[in-house]
Amino acid sequence: MEFGLGHVLALAGAALAALLAGIGSARGVGMAGEASAGLVAEDPNKFGSALVLQLLPGTQGIYGLLVGFVILLQIGLLSGGVKDVSVYQGLMLLLGALPTAFVGYFSAIMQAKTAVAGIGLLAKRPEEAGKAITMAIMVETYAVFALLISMLVILLLPIG
Repeated sequence: MEFGLGHVLALAGAALAALLAGIGSARGVGMAGEASAGLVAEDPNKFGSALVLQLLPGTQGIYGLLVGFVILLQIGLLSGGVKDVSVYQGLMLLLGALPTAFVGYFSAIMQAKTAVAGIGLLAKRPEEAGKAITMAIMVETYAVFALLISMLVILLLPIG
């Protein structure tokens, strides 16, 4: 079995999903981590709540990685039995990865901005930690929607 353009397009989709969502998550976790470090320097007892807010933007990177793995499974690369992938199928897998890639990138950064604001809230009103976490989780909703559409496109496409 030779690799063709269909395989290359599918692999590009897997790479983009993991890459863009991962970059967004790395930026997001870093932004929230900077704010958390400042808060914890002032009050070490707020570490737990700050950590939850820091971790939230990291989920988009997990979604991108999941989409990448599912694409690799779909084309048989992880099972050792690489399937025939037409250019059309490869393009569909690439397009299926894009919602998670792009929404993951942007939502991780937006979630980090919300988490940073929540960390500021924790500094002044630690009893409002639940509200700060809820506000950051609301941004996650759109990453989950993007993951859902990516998975539907990728899993419902007949391959090989």
